Amino acid sequence: MDSELILKGVSFRYDSQWCLEGIDLELKEGEIVGMIGPNGSGKSTLLKIMDGLLKVQKGEILLLNRPLSEYTRGDIARRIAMVPQESNFRFPFSAFEVVLMGRFPHLGPFPFEGKEDQEIAQHSMELTGTLDLAPRSIHELSGGEKQRVLIARALTQKAQIILLDEPTSFLDIRHKVEIFELISTLSRTQGLSVVIVSHDISLAAQYCQRMLLLNKGSIYKVGEPAEVITADTISAVYQCPVFVDENPISKTPRVTVVSKRKESKEQML
Repeated sequence: MDSELILKGVSFRYDSQWCLEGIDLELKEGEIVGMIGPNGSGKSTLLKIMDGLLKVQKGEILLLNRPLSEYTRGDIARRIAMVPQESNFRFPFSAFEVVLMGRFPHLGPFPFEGKEDQEIAQHSMELTGTLDLAPRSIHELSGGEKQRVLIARALTQKAQIILLDEPTSFLDIRHKVEIFELISTLSRTQGLSVVIVSHDISLAAQYCQRMLLLNKGSIYKVGEPAEVITADTISAVYQCPVFVDENPISKTPRVTVVSKRKESKEQML
């Protein structure tokens, strides 16, 4: 299996303090990698670095075995699509117009979408189950609907790598599962390579082939979910006592917060 994106010793700082140091990672074709870690551990920054929005101060990133620094912004956008944690639209664009925005990196000097661009956008909406939302304003959509529209926009870019920054943050459990199911299906059927940042540790473990655990800007552990998600590891990084067992249905790690108050109910992560 070929590597789509390779990070070698990547380090980054906003000012005098390093927020990421010595990050090594290979994203393979058709693989889903879940990125977890406490707030402030560098997850969103690392996604921006992978997308070329931030330039590393140390290390190297290879996209299809070529230095990311050699690509133009348009070249990167045709290969890597970002689904941000939040997207605020000032104008009431229709869902279809938002999805069609994904064609911008492929347009020439006169940025007008043609029939082929519209067909690609329509197909992306079919794949994400959002075609019925096409005429509706993006401002009218629920959180789950909006996330699926944004994923459709990423598909419309025709990129082989999709980076998602906490796509399930504000969703209820049903819509969280729907988003992970959608990502898993798209990766499997379209051959997409995916990096997804998530605080839903147990849910991510069910759908990701590998997990990357960040702590204070460094990789604490990387590997298959069962290798990364252990009681000792999660407790140490999150500074919170947890119990980890096996989900009886999916056979993947399941994390439960151990309450400090005996009378309190335990909370699933």
